Amino acid sequence: MSEAKFLDSSIFIHAYLKPRRNLTQKEEAIKEAARTIISRVEKGEPVITTVVHVSEITNIVESRLGLSKSLGLVAGLLSMENIKIIEVNKDDYKAAVSISQSHGVSLNDAIAYLKMKNENIKIIYSFDKHFRNFGDIAVLP
Repeated sequence: MSEAKFLDSSIFIHAYLKPRRNLTQKEEAIKEAARTIISRVEKGEPVITTVVHVSEITNIVESRLGLSKSLGLVAGLLSMENIKIIEVNKDDYKAAVSISQSHGVSLNDAIAYLKMKNENIKIIYSFDKHFRNFGDIAVLP
């Protein structure tokens, strides 16, 4: 799965959550880009994420759209063969603390980066600007 991209939780957040206010043109473009990425994944584009990122997605979707929508989303993710969900352990978190501190990113972003390196992934789908702190990966869109 070397051609796979890492799929950050921010893609789901922008694709699924309904805004509580009118969006700017830039925000609308982000939402549309997120939906396009989700559509490509639903059509079979290979992606990798972690259990941590799935948890992030479900917690946010549940808080905004309810338990049923959240469970439906997770069930869909788990059933798709083109989505590889990687486990995260205590040693991963230990390594991520150092990455987080040295690159000025959140712990979950550091986990994503660590797993990308482990899986030899060079591209991440994310709207999180902090991934740009890593000079050796590309951030899309």
